[in-house]
Amino acid sequence: MSGVQGYRLFDVQLVNKSQVSPSLLSLVFGGPDVAKMKCDSPDQRIKMLFPSEDGSLPALPEQAQWYQLLQELPKEKRPIVRTYTLRHVDRERQEVTVEFVSHGTEGPASAWAIASTPGDKIQIVAPNADYPQDSGGYEWTPPAGLRQALIIADETALPAARGILELLATQQNPPQIQAFFEVPEQGDCVDLSEFSFASIHWLPRNPSKASHGECLLKAVRAEAQVPKTAGVVEAINEEAEGELLWDKATTGSTAFYGWVAGESTVVKMLRRYLIGECGVNHDAINFMAYWSKGRQK
Repeated sequence: MSGVQGYRLFDVQLVNKSQVSPSLLSLVFGGPDVAKMKCDSPDQRIKMLFPSEDGSLPALPEQAQWYQLLQELPKEKRPIVRTYTLRHVDRERQEVTVEFVSHGTEGPASAWAIASTPGDKIQIVAPNADYPQDSGGYEWTPPAGLRQALIIADETALPAARGILELLATQQNPPQIQAFFEVPEQGDCVDLSEFSFASIHWLPRNPSKASHGECLLKAVRAEAQVPKTAGVVEAINEEAEGELLWDKATTGSTAFYGWVAGESTVVKMLRRYLIGECGVNHDAINFMAYWSKGRQK
C-alpha cells in the first residue's frame, strides 16, 4: 500500500437535497468513488471544493497532491475550499451526506448549497478507505468506559454533535450527556428525544434577537454540571491574534470528557469559564473554533 494517502480527492455530484430545519440543509452526493471513502469518527472533517470565482468547476486530478496543484492555479480559477463535517457515508449505495448551514448567499459554500440542483458536480477531499491506518481529521476520542460528557455546539458544529449522540446511542451503556446547542431559529430545535441518556438544552437566538454565542454562554454558566478540581485552576495560554483556537483533549480518564465547537471568540470565552473559573481539567476537554466571525475559513 506504499504511497496510499490517508485523504484523497473524490469526484461527486449532487443526488438529493432536503431541509433538516429552517437553517440546515442536507445534501447527498454520489459517485462511484464514494465506495472508496470512509469515516473514522462522527466529527470527521472533510474539505469541499466549490466552483472558482470565475465559475470553473473543480477538476483537480484525483490521485495528485491536490493542495499543491490548487495553489498553482490562477486565483480566479482556483476552487473555493471549505471545511465541513462528513455526516454519513454509505459505501454500498455510493452516497455521502453533508449538512450545510443555510445563512444566505454571502458565503460561497452556503450560496452554492442553496442554489444547487441534482447533477451539480464538485470535489471532496475525504478519508481514503484504501488507507489501512487511521486517517485522522477528527477530535472525538473519548476513553472507553466514559461516564459523563459535555457537548457544546453552535449550528456549524451541530452535524458533528448529532453524529456523536448517534454513535453513543449504539453503546449498551452510554455515558450521561449534557448538551448545549445554540441555533438561529426555534424551528431548528429538532426532536432528539430518542437519546434518553442526554440532557439537551436547545438555545435559539430568535425571537429574542440574541447575538451569536450569547445564549450559549449564559446557559452554560447557569446549567453546566462539570467536575471541578478542588482548589486548582489552570492557567490558560491564549492564542496569538488571528490564530484560531484548536485545543485537543488528551486525558484517558473515564470520569469526564468534553467537546466544545463553534465560533472562535465564543469558544475562547467558554474555555476561560470552564477551565479558568470552574477548574475543569484542561486535558479532558476539546475546544475547537469551527469558524471566526468576520473571517472566511
